[in-house]
Amino acid sequence: MTSRRQPAGLNPRKSPAQSRAVETVAAVLEAAARILEERGFAGYTTNAVAERAGVSIGSLYQYFPGKDALMVALIERETATLLADIAKIPPGIGLEARLGQMIRAGVTHQMRRPVLAVLLDFEERRLPLGARDERVADQIHRMLIDTLAAEGLPATGDRTVAAQDLLAITRGMIDAAGERGEIDAHDLERRVARALFGYLGREPPA
Repeated sequence: MTSRRQPAGLNPRKSPAQSRAVETVAAVLEAAARILEERGFAGYTTNAVAERAGVSIGSLYQYFPGKDALMVALIERETATLLADIAKIPPGIGLEARLGQMIRAGVTHQMRRPVLAVLLDFEERRLPLGARDERVADQIHRMLIDTLAAEGLPATGDRTVAAQDLLAITRGMIDAAGERGEIDAHDLERRVARALFGYLGREPPA
């Protein structure tokens, strides 16, 4: 897979070093999230974010060159939460439990802040985030390969493709459910599990 560099205009101008700067950036990101949830893209401007965060527009621009760079940082923040949840899954548990916990992490991520999640999904497709998306997908992909290998399923030569398919099925179903406004997490988890275990030729968990 060819890695594509993220355009410079989407990167933060600088990283916060002192605790006060860290708090400022955190406040700006949360303000951006709340504006997107309450007003959508129409109300999402750097001036609105700065006002909501209680900082000057100059302070915002110290860290972010524009609202797309701010959006990328917000996507990174939300994705980090998902990856942290997935990283907590014990490696030694069986296929059913491990896949079930990975599905639950994905569904929880989508439904924790559902309006924000749908908008960020849209922005991930719009923005040129190739290298970043590859990095995130690679982390989850490696975990899926390890899970399949531990069960001896499928054959060694097919695990890479199988893990990619499982990831695509999971992401596609969860994203589509978010776009439809689904709120029943248990039902979505059950449907995704049925699709994944069906792909693997296994009976889904009861």
